[in-house]
Amino acid sequence: MSLMNGAETYAGAVWERHCPDEELPPVWVERQLWPDADQPVRFLRVAFTGAAARYRPSGPRWTPITHEQLQDLLGAPVDGGCGTSYVPRPAAPQPKLVFSEFPVARLGRPHPFREPHCMPAGVPWWRRWTSQVRPHRGGRSCCWYHAGDWHTVNAMARQVLQGARAQSVDPQDMRGLAVAHAAAAGATDWETEALATLFSTADAIQPDSEGGYVNGQHRAQAMLEAGVRRTVVLHHVYETA
Repeated sequence: MSLMNGAETYAGAVWERHCPDEELPPVWVERQLWPDADQPVRFLRVAFTGAAARYRPSGPRWTPITHEQLQDLLGAPVDGGCGTSYVPRPAAPQPKLVFSEFPVARLGRPHPFREPHCMPAGVPWWRRWTSQVRPHRGGRSCCWYHAGDWHTVNAMARQVLQGARAQSVDPQDMRGLAVAHAAAAGATDWETEALATLFSTADAIQPDSEGGYVNGQHRAQAMLEAGVRRTVVLHHVYETA
């Protein structure tokens, strides 16, 4: 799991292992070093706002914190890299990254884990087909995932994908192409951000081989609820000898 998706799990493990006598979880700051140059690399302080059992923090909320603010908080210098004791994993075979159009109704049933008030239990099969007959457009104020029109975003996504194929754009450059397309189309800030996530090699919706998700459950849930018919997903294709 990524640092963001696994924040509760990782912070809980550190709490239990390194400060088991503390009543509250540790101060948790993340900095994910992305291989994708387009992804922002920054420190994020995570506040766990939900009531939780011991060693089980919940309700994470992220706030940017500067390098200087973090050093003031700790009263000590902060290494912004992996540290001298970091041992990289052996290089794994590199897959071919493939963005492709995909029917939303065929995505696995999501199990959202952070927005239970507006995403309570995934989307059953009968609701996905009902939503496609009577689609919902527009946004809601409950969370980022429901804040805009996924129909508009996915219409742009299909245009980006078509243009990228005609130009043979490298998968690592797709996010930049999507942002440029959104700017030319006069998209809103939310639409631009949502479109960029669909073409980020770090954030794209990725179905796994067992009918679940490597990434993208919350966006998939929002699209299924809205009755979106087709979206763009990322597949990792390993070439066989």
